[in-house]
Amino acid sequence: MLKGTIVKGIGGFYYVQTEAGLIECRARGRFRKEGEIPMVGDKVTIKQTAEEVDKGYVEAIMPRKNSFIRPPVANIDQLIVTIAVGAPAPNLRLADRLTVAAEAMGVTPVICINKTDLDEEAATHIAAVYQTTGYTVITASREGNLGYDALCEVLQDKITAFAGNSGVGKSSIINRLSTDFGLETGTVSEKTKRGRHTTRHTELFELPFGGYVFDTPGFSAYAAEDILPENLANYFPEMKDYTDGCRFSGCAHVAEPSCSVKEAVEAGNITQERYESYVALYQEAKANHKY
Repeated sequence: MLKGTIVKGIGGFYYVQTEAGLIECRARGRFRKEGEIPMVGDKVTIKQTAEEVDKGYVEAIMPRKNSFIRPPVANIDQLIVTIAVGAPAPNLRLADRLTVAAEAMGVTPVICINKTDLDEEAATHIAAVYQTTGYTVITASREGNLGYDALCEVLQDKITAFAGNSGVGKSSIINRLSTDFGLETGTVSEKTKRGRHTTRHTELFELPFGGYVFDTPGFSAYAAEDILPENLANYFPEMKDYTDGCRFSGCAHVAEPSCSVKEAVEAGNITQERYESYVALYQEAKANHKY
């Protein structure tokens, strides 16, 4: 038996990085019967075939730190929420949806503001929105390799996924981390002003300075249907210092009077953009959990 990590899954094959090298594996049939599917990022034990030592079968999946359904990945330490200041236009509502997803799964969000050379004023504004959250905020651009050293420091010895709109530059950023990756990158459609998907399967790449990164499609499809409305404020870290000061216990921080969270928004301690995202996600969660 060998132990390893699934670094790619495609077409029913799982590629497991082990001390003996990369092994192409199938999953044993019992996984399907038990309703368990191996995921990229899983720590597994495998058994090599007698005929070919570079092929084998996944025998067991180790307990997961966390797992996501869309896309099917496991054991993430942090999520780099990537926002472009232009081409495509920044979508802070999506970014906040992703930070909530990360918080709910015990994954550390990091904000990466990319393509800052296109609009430095917009980059400064977006950075200000997230500086109140306590999240690490990195500004990046191809120009002068801006943000490269800061990204390497954040990524070192961690398992990290990049997430965000198509076209924001996730694959381009990952390509800058190692010349060995060679991920396909895309352009932004002139007609729709949206990025074209270039990542078609989930893959885990080993970083030359320690750690792994995912380049994965699908995180942008995350929806808040699993978040209970009464728990949502817990996933906005800048609100935590204010939620106990509300007049009413169980305050939703939406329409109630004497709400400390709304007072913090008025005082500028919580940004209007983040609060509006909270309200939108609260209403969505409330609609999905009618009692």
